[in-house]
Amino acid sequence: MSIVETGEDLRGRNTQPETAAPLLEVEDLHTQFTTARGIVRAVEGVSFTVDRGETVAIVGESGSGKSVTALSIMRLLPRLTGHARGRIIFDGQSLLDLDDEEMRKIRGRDISMIFQEPMTSLNPILTIGLQIKEPLHIHLGMTDKEAQARAVELLQLVGITDPERRLAQYPHQFSGGMRQRVMIAIGLACNPRLIIADEPTTALDVTIQAQILELMKNLSRKLNIALIIITHNLGVVARYADRVIVMYAARVAEQGAANAVFHRPRHPYTLGLLRSVPRLDRPRGSKLETIEGLPPNLAQGSTGCRFAPRCPYRIAVCDQEPPLFPTDTGGLSRCHRHAEIAAGKITWAAAGGIGLNFAANTEAPVLSVRNLTKYFEVSGGLRGTSGTVRAVEDVSFDIFPGETLGLVGESGCGKTTVGRLILRLEEPTGGEIHFEGVNLSTASPAELKAMRRKVQVIFQDPYSSLNPRMTVGQIIGEPLHVYKIVDGRKQVETRVAELLENVGLRREMAERYPHQLSGGQRQRVGIARALSMEPSFIVCDEAVSALDVSIQGQIINLLEDLQRKFQLAYLFIAHDLAVVRHISARVVVMYFGRIMEVADRDVIYGESLHPYTKVLLDAAPVPDPTIEKEREPRLIKGELPSHLAPPTGCVFNTRCPLASEECRGIVPPLREVKPGHFVACIKV
Repeated sequence: MSIVETGEDLRGRNTQPETAAPLLEVEDLHTQFTTARGIVRAVEGVSFTVDRGETVAIVGESGSGKSVTALSIMRLLPRLTGHARGRIIFDGQSLLDLDDEEMRKIRGRDISMIFQEPMTSLNPILTIGLQIKEPLHIHLGMTDKEAQARAVELLQLVGITDPERRLAQYPHQFSGGMRQRVMIAIGLACNPRLIIADEPTTALDVTIQAQILELMKNLSRKLNIALIIITHNLGVVARYADRVIVMYAARVAEQGAANAVFHRPRHPYTLGLLRSVPRLDRPRGSKLETIEGLPPNLAQGSTGCRFAPRCPYRIAVCDQEPPLFPTDTGGLSRCHRHAEIAAGKITWAAAGGIGLNFAANTEAPVLSVRNLTKYFEVSGGLRGTSGTVRAVEDVSFDIFPGETLGLVGESGCGKTTVGRLILRLEEPTGGEIHFEGVNLSTASPAELKAMRRKVQVIFQDPYSSLNPRMTVGQIIGEPLHVYKIVDGRKQVETRVAELLENVGLRREMAERYPHQLSGGQRQRVGIARALSMEPSFIVCDEAVSALDVSIQGQIINLLEDLQRKFQLAYLFIAHDLAVVRHISARVVVMYFGRIMEVADRDVIYGESLHPYTKVLLDAAPVPDPTIEKEREPRLIKGELPSHLAPPTGCVFNTRCPLASEECRGIVPPLREVKPGHFVACIKV
């Protein structure tokens, strides 16, 4: 029986609440870390509760204390350098008073955590199957046969095809999005009472994101599981959260019911966050509005309101630390001027900025891709499965100077493979790639070296793309030395500091190592390194997916400013359709290795013709609880086909609402149905 069809969990537990007491109570939590630079107060005075079956979202900028709060609840702080005090009561038990063995019994069984970076959470030398089955053996006492069946069911639940074969594979054989789905499967394995999901959908495309979150929400309702979702995706928060906690600089800035926080925010920081988000349901305007400046250094003491240095409404009383005031919405706000916000006397000022004039396609393209194809031969698995994976099939497009081409599609559709082929990190099976008139397939070593500087990449997973033995300053400074972009150690240090500030990091971050940074901070280091080469073309592979909304806005504006200044061209690979709508001039939609639709940005979002494009747009949430909670979940129907056994005819026919017998026999060509609008569908 499926885990969403029963009123009991796998241990026969009664899932109905026995008491009105909250499942989790966090009271006056303080978490500190001892570092070479002193004490870092990562969480200060945080208090909140989570009821059974409730979904609470924690939002805020990178480094605000969201993930540290979760690690404190899970008792996963570094033993020697991390220390938490306060009260954490879970189902009547004080977690901070339990010994290590007692806490280990609760972790994974009663409280599970879905971590932000699956590649660092999954053991690289163990198969996926062993890692999913481990908690089933330990906590539920399942036999290997029972655990195997349960593991297959879990992979199917999170949208991974060929589960029997996939269980025998290793983490490095999975894409970023698929590794994240494995982490979610492990988190759901034992049907815990509380799931803490730290950026659970960062690496997921919108259709799988919708399926996973609907699954988690259904589990929450049917099995009375409580959810804490830590995220920067305000669309996800709007759709799924009952209550929202906004954190800033280690403290709670505001908390309240989701509708109240979105429609009647009572803190300037919340106002700024909501204005920073690109909206899929609104046309692109000028530059994104952002919260200028940086959060304070938590290693230094602070007095007064912590948001005051960045707040446009700072007054004298802000020099005094504000308490959490009760507000007219029934929530709490750490702002002296919350009553003035409620009265409408304070609103977030609209940012100025000029609308972007995208480059007209009159020049020669900086990058031209023709009939690009990439096949991978695979073998092995529990059943000895082998075959050919057609990762990219007959892909063609041009990118012009000063243009951003958006590339969207589900995880595994071939987006990242296209980027890697352009970068010559993979050799194409067929087709041609021309960069500034040079055929990269036949380029000489000297031509390739020159290309390496002009073509840069911002990778999806910053942790695996940054050298763990080098400091941030060395990582960014290395290409400056190699290509002699600047001379002298002092000049390199100055340029590194400028690049760090450009991407929203303090200069002293240059002395840190990658493991000492948050996920969002590591992503910004990757962007700074790409910019250090002064390239003419950048492949942005999920370049802003790990960033919170305010820093995301700053980075997008930075990329646009650099584009205007240097005529940079971008291939912007992403699953956040709102961001793609904002930054791109044209959009390419891929599915299962093939291009489904190509058109100008506004045409794709306003007059899309391909059924798959429409499904993608329907699945994307918008940051408005009124809209999100009234509409039914629009989930894509049908199973994602196997890459080893692709469907005949149109690759989308197994999931397409318009599919007919004709679609199963014909591979539709990509044809121009209107000027500049290309569609691969025989029904259009």
